[in-house]
Amino acid sequence: MKALIVVDMLNDFVTGSLKCDRAQRIIPHIRKLIDSFHKHKLPVIFANDSHLDTDFEMHRWGAHAIEGTEGAEVIPELTPQDDDIIVGKHVYSSFFETPLDSILRSRNVKEVILTGLHTHLCVRHTAADAFFRGYKIIVPEDGVDSFTVEDHESGLAYLKEYYGATLSDASTILKKLPK
Repeated sequence: MKALIVVDMLNDFVTGSLKCDRAQRIIPHIRKLIDSFHKHKLPVIFANDSHLDTDFEMHRWGAHAIEGTEGAEVIPELTPQDDDIIVGKHVYSSFFETPLDSILRSRNVKEVILTGLHTHLCVRHTAADAFFRGYKIIVPEDGVDSFTVEDHESGLAYLKEYYGATLSDASTILKKLPK
């Protein structure tokens, strides 16, 4: 079984305090993946930064994705549906001290498709923890991005080299879903 994990596609990262201009290019691809996963009744999981204003990351990045604020909400273009799962996270990895692994195992998920922001940070750390837990990792290059082309490309290279991630594109992943 496959699951789609959408990492940090939040107002603060797309249009807010830590705006990533390059995020706009991945939204349509993520939307198509979400729609197809819904159609095939496959799990869609939103892994979202959900910080307290005292979290240690505030010293590095400033206030962002503060729990309960508009900045911590998924962007309107990707609004989760009732059946989608939302996992709040306090660090880069979507697995660290969250129920994500239990959620995936309870659904017999063996393969994760990672999308969202940022290729070299939260997607990378989520991929690391997926790898160490034995999941097959697929990353659509047009479904993840970073602040810069260099960060995005170095992130992709790292995912492939060190975690054996399969790099693909959203349309190829869509073609491989069950009919």
